[in-house]
Amino acid sequence: MIQEKYMNLKRGERGAIVSIIAYLCLSSLKLYIGFLTGSQALKADGLNNTTDIIASLAVLIGLRVSQRPPDSDHLYGHWKSETIASLVASFIMMAVGLQVMFDGVTSIFKGNEETPDLIAAWTGLVCAAIMFLIYSYNKNLAERTKSLSVMAAAKDNLSDAWVGIGTSVGIFGSQLNLPWLDTLAAIFVGFLICKTAWDIFRESSYNLSDGFDENKIKDFQETVLSINGVESVQKLKARNYGNNVVVDLVIIVDPYSALKDAHDISTQVEQALITKHRIYEVNVHFEPKSNVPE
Repeated sequence: MIQEKYMNLKRGERGAIVSIIAYLCLSSLKLYIGFLTGSQALKADGLNNTTDIIASLAVLIGLRVSQRPPDSDHLYGHWKSETIASLVASFIMMAVGLQVMFDGVTSIFKGNEETPDLIAAWTGLVCAAIMFLIYSYNKNLAERTKSLSVMAAAKDNLSDAWVGIGTSVGIFGSQLNLPWLDTLAAIFVGFLICKTAWDIFRESSYNLSDGFDENKIKDFQETVLSINGVESVQKLKARNYGNNVVVDLVIIVDPYSALKDAHDISTQVEQALITKHRIYEVNVHFEPKSNVPE
């Protein structure tokens, strides 16, 4: 199972590499056309994609570092490396998003908006279509590899596709003698960059602080209670190590059970959680019922 998880990390690298190549090409195209046509929205979208390059690089680096085996000062392995990389990327994205919004607001007060050429709008639509294809690829890859970081990258791809559509709508709208719509679209793009950065930061910090979904905890408890010989669950805690889940629990067994029987029950609990929920590591401790405080 451990080898399979390492292989999934290796496969997940393909999604990050595909995203990096796509963002390099699309950001270059958008920035070039944006400056050529004077479209604030398309330039903002291009800057958005440059932050996505950094985010995808962070995911790639995190995936590679996560594959390192445990060593003398990382006894649990390096699984959290990709989560840390995502956290760093969120700070960079937030900084760019705020800069894009600031530039957009400044441009409005300067009052020098010009209607951009329609080629900027068509560029945005074509790039959006490409990002939808990248999103589909990464989403399928994430589902096959069970990679949370690749799935996060896929969601970012989808967000970029919608940003591209919003950019094009703003540029098309600016053709109706309303050039400020292009600048308004740029501010909206900046807002979406900040929102994506905040979502990544919130999820990364949640996992790094050992936050865990309560509904999954309940599912784990139901699985444990379904094992014959488990009378109750005194304590069950779970935490994430990158894409892996580690569970620590205390089960209550019949006080008259032989030590071997109690051990066998613990083994069944461990195997059930690993098999049904694909838990990376399960630590089971058992207590006789009479020792449970009233």
